[in-house]
Amino acid sequence: MNSMNRRSVLRAGLGIAGAAALTACSGSSSAPALISPSGSAVAVADKKRTRTGRTHDVTLTATQTRADLGAGISARTWAFSGQVPGRALRISAGDRLAATLSNQLPNQATTSIHWHGIALRNDMDGVPPATQAAVRTGRNFTYRFTADAPGTYFFHPHVGVQLDRGLYAPLIVEDPKEPLSYDEEWVVVLDDWLDGVTGTPDDAFAEIEQGMGGMPMGQDSGSPSGTSGHDMGGMDMSGGMDDMSGSPSTSPSGEGMGGKFMLMGAQSRLLGGDAGDVRYPYHLINGRVPADPAVFRSKPGKRVRLRLINAGGDTAYRVALGGHKLTITHTDGFPVQHQQVDALLLGMGERYDVLVTLDDGVFPLVALAEGKNAGGMAVVRTGSGSAPRTSVRPTELDGMLMAASQLRAADDVRLAPKKTDRVHRIELTGSMTAYNWAINGRRFDMNNPTAHAITVEEGQRVRLDFVNTTTMWHPMHLHGHTYQLGSGGPRKDTTVVLPKKTVSVFFDADNPGQWMLHCHNAYHGEAGMMALVAYRS
Repeated sequence: MNSMNRRSVLRAGLGIAGAAALTACSGSSSAPALISPSGSAVAVADKKRTRTGRTHDVTLTATQTRADLGAGISARTWAFSGQVPGRALRISAGDRLAATLSNQLPNQATTSIHWHGIALRNDMDGVPPATQAAVRTGRNFTYRFTADAPGTYFFHPHVGVQLDRGLYAPLIVEDPKEPLSYDEEWVVVLDDWLDGVTGTPDDAFAEIEQGMGGMPMGQDSGSPSGTSGHDMGGMDMSGGMDDMSGSPSTSPSGEGMGGKFMLMGAQSRLLGGDAGDVRYPYHLINGRVPADPAVFRSKPGKRVRLRLINAGGDTAYRVALGGHKLTITHTDGFPVQHQQVDALLLGMGERYDVLVTLDDGVFPLVALAEGKNAGGMAVVRTGSGSAPRTSVRPTELDGMLMAASQLRAADDVRLAPKKTDRVHRIELTGSMTAYNWAINGRRFDMNNPTAHAITVEEGQRVRLDFVNTTTMWHPMHLHGHTYQLGSGGPRKDTTVVLPKKTVSVFFDADNPGQWMLHCHNAYHGEAGMMALVAYRS
């Protein structure tokens, strides 16, 4: 099914995602029977979750609003209760969340909420048409689930390219037995922004999906040239950032090439080549442009936990706090053996928790838009001094950066050794030339989501081999589970797979249902780089 038809299906919110359709197979009598997102096996697994007995009732109203991005810049966008980012939700592990989505969006737009990274019951995952029908304008839908794994998460729509609007917010699941010692906490949300400035994400996708015609960039597949998608060469930190002001950012070496939205010439050795597809006028930290930044005020000597979330649509961010080193404690919600670094790289959908002891003064927290010659900035202020210039580039950005594959899972969350029961090759295919992104050569069919499903059975240890045959990087996200990188790497739900590389991940099939597996580049996913990981009944 082509992309235009896919968007039409999503916007119309047709009844293709009713309970009967959700359990349907490909139509072939030989197709395996699959567990329904609301079936008895899902309910049985959900009852096993640790519960506190507490329930948090919230209403999340999706509306059109005019967001203040700072420095006199405003943008007509969609947001939860008119706020970008939305207000963070905080619960404790084992609490139940009852979150009512009230769709008050214009123009009969349908929407949903996906709880990114949460291993919740399948029918609450918020993915039309796989797990629910999209929520129509003027209607409500209440998501009820228990979140039993502490960590840093966030939520966003899973309809079209709505992720690239303002409909996102952090979800913090606190650990009642928190082992970390710190004085304060700061949730930091990174985002690339175009909505209401140069157009809408739908406008951008309509242009970008036409591809680059005969341009040589992004030629189609070939055999992977390496085995570790996180190798990242020698951690070459090339990629400048000349202007982070409140003015719209220019494109890098490809300035003047491409169209209104298509970005060309963005290159990063850290990402293996092409850094991204989309030309963004702004890069935000906590909803603010660098010329009018968000400010975190504290005192010298305070130990602060930063919860970093990349909510962007097409941008990897290299993050550093000027004058400080960062100690990585978690990635994608799960603890790792602590590692001290100068900078971090976050692909779309990734989260990192770090600890930092603050010095005395005023310091820039910089999110370099990797390979795009732009970025976002916030300020940490513990004393007197003038604010950093918007063009500041801390030396830490060019210092030590560890790839996720170099981290090790904490002992208490590392998967126990076990024989692998099933192996699936997940070949990432497509090119910028035709913009035909897909998994295993098949673009996801919204009319028939279970066609060509990747099947597993409950209780299996599963290995997924992400084989990137393309010349672009892809942050691959699995819903409803956390996987482990290799035999002892970190537990994650989103991982960067570099061009012509292979990354192997392992997970235990312990959460029955039908789960999306997709590239978390909003435009690659919408173009078709998605598949369904489905449990056999």
